[in-house]
Amino acid sequence: MSMPDVVRNERSAEHAVDDCGNSCDHLPPDVSDAIGSRKANEPHDPRVRARMPVERYASDYNMNHKRRGLALIFNHENFDVLQLKARAGTNVDCENLTTALKDLDFEVRVHKDLKLRELQREIERVAQMDHSDADCILVTILSHGELGYLYAKDCQYKLDVVWSYFTANHCPTLAGKPKLFFVQACQGDQLDGGVLMSAQERTETDGSGGVSYKLPTHADFLFAFSTIPGFYSWRNTQKGSWFMQSLCHELNQRGRKYDLMTLLTFVTQRVAYDFESNTPDIPLMHQQKQIPCTMSMLTRLLRFGEKKAF
Repeated sequence: MSMPDVVRNERSAEHAVDDCGNSCDHLPPDVSDAIGSRKANEPHDPRVRARMPVERYASDYNMNHKRRGLALIFNHENFDVLQLKARAGTNVDCENLTTALKDLDFEVRVHKDLKLRELQREIERVAQMDHSDADCILVTILSHGELGYLYAKDCQYKLDVVWSYFTANHCPTLAGKPKLFFVQACQGDQLDGGVLMSAQERTETDGSGGVSYKLPTHADFLFAFSTIPGFYSWRNTQKGSWFMQSLCHELNQRGRKYDLMTLLTFVTQRVAYDFESNTPDIPLMHQQKQIPCTMSMLTRLLRFGEKKAF
């Protein structure tokens, strides 16, 4: 069954799915690499150099730059692709997320119904900006999707079309800083009927922040998806998607209290426990569940504390 966007009644509102040198030459590669790693703590001159935003083993990201940073929201409601229906309720998600992010000191920029080339141009433009005085960057995509792909207004694309512009070698002023991606979209057409749970009867040089250190180019990314690969993502056409409702709630209520990974755990909890589809007219879609999925390459704790005045 292929249903990129199914809209059904749910109580008083409708629901939808969004959808080393020469002496090492004779050694096997792994042995050679191990020998080479003896120099891991020595200063080096990588091809791309970036300013260290925080000490090497700091527990938290430095969120005390002049600006919190940009938050880009790509809100897709209408599509040129014939089989894709309009995403009723997405503007609610967009408005709620905009408010939540502004309250956390982000500079929010919303882009509506962009074609792929327009989206790419905007991402490329932002990646080429100087983010030296920013804490991080955040990108949200609200759209249709299927396994491995998202949809722009005119065609599908892979998520790496977006995030690859922000790797440390391509965007040095964001190196060592959080790069956050939130995706509200289906990742397939599988359904999750859930499991009924019964109540139990009882109840730099090591230690030196002043010496250079090298980071993997893909470090400090986080991807939060509304659902796991292969499955539907549900959206209420009046209240917005389950995932965005939950994310905005947590950001509003506890956004400055907990670190981001803790917040996302509570987002997952809220989606898992508080939502269930109600489509009795179509039994296959009735009483279905959803679980968000987070993939983190963050290397420190991320907290959205109060911004200091400069």
